[in-house]
Amino acid sequence: MNLHSLFLLLFFFFLLFFICAESTQPQPPFSCDSSNPSTKSYQFCQTSLPLTQRVKDLVSRLTLDEKISQLVDTVPAIPRLGIPTYRWWSEALHGVAFLRGVSERMGIHFNGSIKSATSFPQVILSAASFDSHLWYRIGQATGIEARAIYNAGQAIGMTFWAPNINVFRDPRWGRGQETPGEDPFLTGKYAISFVRGVQGDSFQGGKLGNQLQASACCKHFTAYDLDKWNGTNRFIFNAKVTMQDLADTYQPPFQSCIQEGKASGIMCAYNQVNGVPNCADYNLLSNTARGKWSFNGYITSDCDAVSIIYDNQGYAKTPEDAVADVLKAGMDVNCGDYLKRYTKSAVQKKKVSVDEIDRALHNLFSIRMRLGLFDGNPARLPYGNIGADQVCSKEHQDLALEVARDGIVLLKNSKQLLPLSKLKTTSLAVIGPNADNSSTLVGNYAGPPCKTVTPLQGLQSYIKNTRYYPGCSTVACPSATVDQAVQIAKNADQVVLIMGLDQTQEREELDRVNLLLPGKQQELIISVARAAKKPVILVLLCGGPVDVSFAKYDQKIGSIIWAGYPGEAGGIALAEIIFGDHNPGGRLPITWYPQEFTKVPMTDMRMRPQISSGYPGRTYRFYNGKKVFEFGYGLSYTSYSYQFVSVKQNNVYLRSSIDPSNRHSNQIGYRLVSDIGSELCENSKLAVTVRVENQGDMTGKHPVLLFVKQPEVGNRNPVKKLVGFQSVKLNAGENAEIEYKLSPCEHLSRANEDGLMVMDAGSQYLLVGDKEYLINVMV
Repeated sequence: MNLHSLFLLLFFFFLLFFICAESTQPQPPFSCDSSNPSTKSYQFCQTSLPLTQRVKDLVSRLTLDEKISQLVDTVPAIPRLGIPTYRWWSEALHGVAFLRGVSERMGIHFNGSIKSATSFPQVILSAASFDSHLWYRIGQATGIEARAIYNAGQAIGMTFWAPNINVFRDPRWGRGQETPGEDPFLTGKYAISFVRGVQGDSFQGGKLGNQLQASACCKHFTAYDLDKWNGTNRFIFNAKVTMQDLADTYQPPFQSCIQEGKASGIMCAYNQVNGVPNCADYNLLSNTARGKWSFNGYITSDCDAVSIIYDNQGYAKTPEDAVADVLKAGMDVNCGDYLKRYTKSAVQKKKVSVDEIDRALHNLFSIRMRLGLFDGNPARLPYGNIGADQVCSKEHQDLALEVARDGIVLLKNSKQLLPLSKLKTTSLAVIGPNADNSSTLVGNYAGPPCKTVTPLQGLQSYIKNTRYYPGCSTVACPSATVDQAVQIAKNADQVVLIMGLDQTQEREELDRVNLLLPGKQQELIISVARAAKKPVILVLLCGGPVDVSFAKYDQKIGSIIWAGYPGEAGGIALAEIIFGDHNPGGRLPITWYPQEFTKVPMTDMRMRPQISSGYPGRTYRFYNGKKVFEFGYGLSYTSYSYQFVSVKQNNVYLRSSIDPSNRHSNQIGYRLVSDIGSELCENSKLAVTVRVENQGDMTGKHPVLLFVKQPEVGNRNPVKKLVGFQSVKLNAGENAEIEYKLSPCEHLSRANEDGLMVMDAGSQYLLVGDKEYLINVMV
């Protein structure tokens, strides 16, 4: 055999090898395989036809039993039509996740070549960055990794039940860690950015069209923020909410998520609102979401939220009534099997029509088609080239570190204790139960991380002479070995205490009963601080706030850092901040309340204070009590100053015709925003320019928060409210001008007691830091 023949033989051998290897790779499930001649006759496989026509054709081919089988989260295949199985339930709260205990129902699995995914900081810490583009990049990376896992054949679902955009109303809520915090404006902006990133839209929106990289779902709709507290659980809780609070607190994040984020999914919550289960509320799901907000997607129940309408709440008289209630209200898919079990008998008893089932199926199959699952081989489609190499990529892991850096909040820094000197710090004592526990870093709803670096490991990378002692066997800290901890602290140059909470203290189905550190943690902290040579550094890992007033005012505790649940790279970020390789810039997205706040029932949904009863209200917008730390608070290693440079038209006229002689009158009154009209609202937008200067000697990334307030807190108005934020990076001595664009009808309006948005005539103030700017509104 000559050399040429040998070369050809080897070439064909390797070609055959690669073809065989490719054919053995797991393939993602899809419909409308071009190699199957029968699919050519189906209109639902013809991608040139309009989506609605394709879906209508598919649904028309299904038997009643097949239709009913598609109304639950675990969907069987329909082999005669070439339709594969599907799983509606996947999680991606802060990275693609996997929940143990329900693995057979999950759409994503880590049991193939891909074993992990990038684990970003828990949402509450990401929110502390006040950086919309950063949130978009988190969503984008999550969506890319989700599609890569699907392309690798490890997914039978691409619908992700995230983000959680309930307002963090009560500091005891175990799931507050999953949210962007207590402010509805901030939460709405987070929802928009994250959803656009996951689904494959551009940062500014408008690119998406019909195709979805992955599907995001805004939850839990609505007024859901209690899991299990003092004998009341989320399954039976009837949230009594005023129309005013619904309008300016509970609903705005969902409206933003739908109208601007273009979310393709919504999840209706377990609880009732004013006596009606969310999943059975026609006004909520159909009138509001689909009608007023033009939602175009699918609506899922929370898991078993249909069954509880009959079994727990007694709202429905029979199981069939529960099925009828949710389908008539506009819900499409049941997480659980209640619709599978009772829909046919509901049809037979004429409680549900087949048309109502078809409506739900139209929404469900529309999403699966938008994901490209009915367009043939996904490898030849958009997003088909996203490979396994994009999961846990260096870019995504660097992003996880960046988010942790930008979110961590410096709460106290007496006498500029921090940053510590890398050269002068001779030894380090690291004490606390959260110092070396990698699972604590990621919080809940997390997948297997690419890799983790604990705070202890991060600090050891700076100071080799580091001694570690947990002090408590667990975060609950029922007893503390104080003597040993004190001895280690005495012999160290510097001491870092890493304390706080974990998922044994706050999580889904576990709300806290107090705001103090668990067990003997406070005793351990105080004892170590007294024994240490120098003031100590206290680091808190937790989602919800804790009352650390004792540490705030203790001179032996020099610095306090809140690190949330900082994700897989949290230990690196924390060490970089402590030793000055990164300047902290995060700001609190939630008020830190004192322990006395726990006297307020968690079941009281009112946002506004009531002086006569002593009810203090909730969140920075309304709460009138003492605070440990305020919303938006956060220190830096440098200092910043602000100045209003210009405000285009500081007199806002919202009347179609204005009497010039009356422009400077002190007319008192208000006007419904709906009566002003969209054109006049659009033409009345304000451009506000603020100059920010870094007056210190260290580069820093700084979120600049713009608030608005009225001269008097009358008409049950907020004390102040956030209307804009931007994050800017400035070198020492550098300044920059930031422009905010405000719509008076959106940002300067308020909700009245009927839940209608109104514009008040008179003065309002723009606030940035300690600077105010007066604007006048004429209505």
